Amino acid sequence: MSDAAALSRPSQDWKRLSADRRLAAADAFWRDENGRAEQAEAITVIAHRIKFRTKSVIALPIEKKARHLVALPAVSEAVAARLIVAYHLVHQRPMMGRFLDALGIKHEDGLIADEKVEPVSKERLATAASTLAASSPAEDVALYLSTLLWQDPETWGGLADVPELRPNTASSAS
Repeated sequence: MSDAAALSRPSQDWKRLSADRRLAAADAFWRDENGRAEQAEAITVIAHRIKFRTKSVIALPIEKKARHLVALPAVSEAVAARLIVAYHLVHQRPMMGRFLDALGIKHEDGLIADEKVEPVSKERLATAASTLAASSPAEDVALYLSTLLWQDPETWGGLADVPELRPNTASSAS
């Protein structure tokens, strides 16, 4: 799991995303009602960077705020985590559901139904990751698996060694 620490930081995942995925994540971020604290942080950073008053940034349309957020050279771990989670909740629910189905974990539209999920064996995680990779883009699978790792390393720690976590390795192996 030593490799997982390097791969499981939200800010690193954010930087690895394609431009299209980053823009989709930023749009989802600004629409996320549960991300108010992270949005306030992003507004402050954007206002400082573009030399606007905070109030003026708040008033910008979501599309402009999304472009400004994507243009930042770096974001905090909290903002990156919220960006990635918002992206998954808006754009990746079917994929999330397929992964949980492959593991036999009850879910509602890709969200785990039970409050506590027991750690899953490495073997079952590897099989589910491979199944997911057969039906989803490698970049999406790697991002989702990494997100699970940094959100809950106790439950999902067995994903640290699956090749699908590193899309360049997984695609060259097939």
